Parts: sequence; structure tokens; C-alpha cells
Amino acid sequence: MLYLTLVLAFIASIVLTPIVKRLAFRIGAVDRPNYRKVHARIMPRLGGLAIFGSFVIGYFILRPEESISNAVEPAFIPISTAILIGALIITVTGVLDDMYEITAKAKMLGQFLAAAIVVVGGGLEISFINLPFGGELDFGYFSIPLTIIWIIGITNAINLIDGLDGLAAGVSTIALTTLAIMAFIMGDPFVMSLAAILAASSIGFLYYNFHPAKIFMGDTGALFLGFMISVLALMGFKNITVVALIIPVIMLGVPISDTFFAIVRRVREKQSISAADKSHLHHCLLNIGFSHRQTVLIIYGIAALFGLAALLFSQATLWGGILLISVMLIAIELFVEVVGLAGKNYRPLINLVKLIGK
Repeated sequence: MLYLTLVLAFIASIVLTPIVKRLAFRIGAVDRPNYRKVHARIMPRLGGLAIFGSFVIGYFILRPEESISNAVEPAFIPISTAILIGALIITVTGVLDDMYEITAKAKMLGQFLAAAIVVVGGGLEISFINLPFGGELDFGYFSIPLTIIWIIGITNAINLIDGLDGLAAGVSTIALTTLAIMAFIMGDPFVMSLAAILAASSIGFLYYNFHPAKIFMGDTGALFLGFMISVLALMGFKNITVVALIIPVIMLGVPISDTFFAIVRRVREKQSISAADKSHLHHCLLNIGFSHRQTVLIIYGIAALFGLAALLFSQATLWGGILLISVMLIAIELFVEVVGLAGKNYRPLINLVKLIGK
């Protein structure tokens, strides 16, 4: 039944996206080019509405049941209901932003409400972690704020990488596929089903969103995907060891690292953390000579490597995991240095990378 549901979710996304495209033009949910944008013509956004609709269709066709491991106490409503309500709130927030470009505070309010529904209403929270060398770290009163910060942080991280055709949708699909595989390994059919349905919906949307894009997902899609990924990652790895808690961080390595470097960059330059710029990873790769399509595919590859590393990390011993993290940190630093050198007109380096890519 799951395979049939995935096919139907994919088809639903294929069918709904052109309808949403026409709706976007009709209601004025369009993205106009400016100095910070890569595209040069008016583009319809709101595409995330097609992803959301396809996901809802797939969910109600399959109706995945929560297992005992998904049940959390105390909860006012079932976690599945909380997720759907939170997803609706975050999607409405995105739709309003795509239509009217609401303020950052209004968007943050929508994100907070969506997260609070899942955390307070559904009871999903990181209440404690078991330390690797014995003992337990209980977050106490900080568990709810920390969980809400996680959800809002990942939601915005996905939103920040939505700068090129197909980038956010593709990276999200890779993260969701990794989540589905991980949930399958851990014997969690509920998380596996939701992640797989959402991945199928995103792939259908990518048919129209990959370069050259016919429609953008807009904040509707970026916020919805970020919210769902953050919640599903929490459901799979709550109340466990420090080592296991690192798995979703590795899995979401691309958006998290890009967001981290953006914050460091803006603090160093004494700018607002929410200020927009053209120094994200995809901008840097474009600036050093890669084409639009090549840049997106390179970041896809990096995201896939992070996903593979997360899978390996989940099966590794403690010291093996520490070694893997060390290698990854070194690799990230080397990559940052390579991009920095290339940005200073080290053209032979870029030509070599392009040659390898062929």
C-alpha cells in the first residue's frame, strides 16, 4: 500500500503544480527579480501549496498509524493530529508571505505557533539525553524551549537555501529519503511513511522546479518542508544518547552549515542576523564560475554525502562516530577553503573541479 501511495502522491504533485501556478499569477503570488535574485523574469511562487496538497492526499490515502514509540506524554492531542495542524499553520503563513510579503515578526509568529502545537499540544520534546560515558542530562524546564528552537531553526535553514531552481526541493528530498531509510532501519513505520510521502511529493514538484524552473516553491514550500523535516527528525531521535542526537544534525548538514556560516558572517559584519545577502553557498559557487545547474547538482552531491554519513554514523561505535565527525569537520573546512581560494581567481582549481564533474 505504501508504494501505491507514493506513486499517487507523486502524480498528485505533478497534477497540482500547474494548477497552483495559475493560481499564483491570479492572486499575485509572484517573485519579481532584483539585485539579490538569480532569476531575471517574474516567476510564480506558492509552489509549496502543491507539495502540501500532495502530502495531505498521500497521508489520508495511507493513514499511517502511530506506533507506541511515537506516543508521547503528556499530550493533549495525538502527535499525528498535531503535525497536521502545525503543517497547516506553517503553510498558511507561507501562503500569506508569498502573497503579501509579511514581516519577519509575523512569519516568526506563524512558525512559533506551528512548533508550539507539535511540542505543547502533541507532547513532542527533547526532555533528556543519555550521556555517552554514563549519566543522563535532563533538560527540565528548558526541554520545550529547546525543542521549539530546533523546529524554528531547521525551518528557517531550509528557507535560507531556497535560492536556486530546485535547490531546496532537492536537498529536502535527499534529507527526507535519508530519514525514511533511517526510520525503516529503526523500525518506525510512521516516520518512514510520512518522510517517504513527503519525498514523493517533492520529487513531483521538482519536475517543474528544476532549472529552468517554471514555478518556485516560495515560502509556502520552504517553511512547510523545513517544519516537517525538523519534526520528523525529532520523532526519530528524541530522548536518546548524545551520539544519536547528532544524526539529524549530520543528515541536515547542508542547510545547517549554510545557516551557521551565514550567522557568523552577519555577526562579523555587524549586520542583522535576518539580513539577506548573496554570500550563501550557492551564491559562492555561482560566483566562482559554476553554472546554475552545476551548482545545484554539486550541492545535491554534498547533501547526499551528508545523508550517507548519517546512515554510517547510526551504525558506528562511539569512537567510530567520533572519528567520522572529525573527518567531516575537516572536509567541511577544506571545502570552505577551496571555495575561498577559487573566489580569488584560482581558475585552474575550478577548471579541474569541472573536469572531474564531467
